[in-house]
Amino acid sequence: MPVYIRKGPADIPEPPDSGHGDDEEELFLSDPDQLQDQLPQPFRMIDKVLDRLVDRAWDFISQRETVRVTEQAIQTIPIMQVSGDVKLPVRTNCVACSEDGRYIFLGHPHGLSVMAQPQGITTSSSSSPYCVPVWQEDHVEITSLHITCLGEMVYLLASLDDMGVARLFAYYSETSHLIKVMNETDDLNQRSVCVKFELSRGGDYGAATISCNGCQCLEVYRFPKDSWLKELSQHAPGVGDTGKLSPVAMLMKIKPPKPHTGSTMKSPFEVLQKTEDGNVIGSGQNHLISSRQWEDQDAVFKSVYRKYMVTNPSNTTDPEDRPSCVTSHFLLPGGLFPVLGGVKPQTGGVAVAVCLWWSGRHNLLQYLLCKAPRDKPDPEPKPDALWPNAQEILCSAVSSCTRHITLGLVTGLVTVWDRHLGLPLSVVSVEADSVFSSIIFVDYWPSTATEDALHSQGPNHSSTQVHLLVTCKSGACHRVDAGRGLDSHNVTQLSERPSDPGCFPVVTAAVPFLQRLALIMQRNGKILLQDMVDRRVVCCFSLPDTHLLANPWNPVFLLDPTQQSLLIPGDQRPGPDSGEEGEDRGSRLFVFRLRDAAVVKPYRHEYVGRASSPQGQSGTGTSNLEETCNLYFQQRFVYRLSSV
Repeated sequence: MPVYIRKGPADIPEPPDSGHGDDEEELFLSDPDQLQDQLPQPFRMIDKVLDRLVDRAWDFISQRETVRVTEQAIQTIPIMQVSGDVKLPVRTNCVACSEDGRYIFLGHPHGLSVMAQPQGITTSSSSSPYCVPVWQEDHVEITSLHITCLGEMVYLLASLDDMGVARLFAYYSETSHLIKVMNETDDLNQRSVCVKFELSRGGDYGAATISCNGCQCLEVYRFPKDSWLKELSQHAPGVGDTGKLSPVAMLMKIKPPKPHTGSTMKSPFEVLQKTEDGNVIGSGQNHLISSRQWEDQDAVFKSVYRKYMVTNPSNTTDPEDRPSCVTSHFLLPGGLFPVLGGVKPQTGGVAVAVCLWWSGRHNLLQYLLCKAPRDKPDPEPKPDALWPNAQEILCSAVSSCTRHITLGLVTGLVTVWDRHLGLPLSVVSVEADSVFSSIIFVDYWPSTATEDALHSQGPNHSSTQVHLLVTCKSGACHRVDAGRGLDSHNVTQLSERPSDPGCFPVVTAAVPFLQRLALIMQRNGKILLQDMVDRRVVCCFSLPDTHLLANPWNPVFLLDPTQQSLLIPGDQRPGPDSGEEGEDRGSRLFVFRLRDAAVVKPYRHEYVGRASSPQGQSGTGTSNLEETCNLYFQQRFVYRLSSV
């Protein structure tokens, strides 16, 4: 067999001309991205060209961003000065205004004061208002006020003091009447603490959040509104008498849901019998899971997620053992479930239901208020509607018309429920750097031509686009636009986590009479208005040099939609030149009249009020089941079309 042997020395072939040297061959030692082989020609050249284009584009973007930030820093932000001020007799803890804009009520360390503003607050000394004490009591410091109009020139006040005592007042003809101390008891050791006391619009109902033994419950009261109006009209002006008005009746007392335990029921028939009429399901109280199955499931869960439970201390606490806190909202007529309750709903803006949720829970519960009266309140009232959610609820809000209810969930989800459909209108994911702390509706928003066309067809054809303002515990703020369909969602970050602790926002509120503007109050005492569309600061509010913002960490303020003003209490700066001393701290109520400010003129629009705002239509109340079902199917048809 012939063997071919090459003559001459064996030459080592030269490396191909790959276009890169030894340095590029060793790049994988310093750059992990170079572990993969480089692309062959001509793709390697195309990749280099694209990299250079991206780098140049990024440099150009960075330069433009630097110029924009520099221009914003150089640009002078308009400063709005005080339009007027009123001397306060003592330090003010809370401020609230009546819905008609005639009166401003203030809570003090020794009682209540009222300030009339028939033609708004002015700077002239002839028409300058002043505070008049209407109820005084030693060792009582009012910390919270909620007011509603009971009738023409008749007002109902719900107050809360620093000791957790809730009081109900009526104000008529410059006279205050103490109607009832809601949690009054002779034994101080058995006294419960009221955490929150609110009134429904119109003063037909009241809700008090009572805390006792580390657990909260919600007490709902029905007020004899018509009887009070008659009794007050017959009462002579002067000092109000206690206990001269008709008594208050408790409608229901809602306690936190019982913890889930093992069931002793053996068949689904027993479960159905336990649910009574079967209208409300999903609470999880009635099931067929035995205690043994519950324990086995818990053991499997702990064994699978053992490392996560050890590294995360928050998982060591059982959710059932945490104190349950309740959040509630009154709901106006609208939706399907009031008619299904068998009682014709009331009209005229009277609340028909109360919705609530408990901390650590996923369900939104709704209870009807227009039920037949009973001699005694139901010890364990059952919810009339239950709306489940995928995650734990952290915060909630209702629109001004109460048609929409929004919930902020623990995983960064925002759910908007439509009461007309009984279904979620939208579910939006917000990429936040921390959990939500608050969420509010921005009801006063400029409408589009399509929304105006729907609005002209009647209240039941109003726009389903809603706008929300979400604040995180980190201080970041987001604007959420939610509606029907996949293309109707939009999330805009208005502000990031502040690097300076002094710039942390302690108050974020939508201005109800200026379109797309938000009021922001920071921990360092700075107060500003921000545009929620282009995110720029419109103006800042400046107090006189002699005063500073009272309690900047928890400031007191009031946005008066009728007078279109911002009211802020301020204390005198401490110093040797302080001319006012004493318990009042030189306190004054400073007024900023936004109606006359030129800087907010582009955002000003004819204020139409809460009931007829662009998003403030809840729909006309239906009188029977047939009308409600027709409206329901019409809305569902529109919903299905928009989802396609």
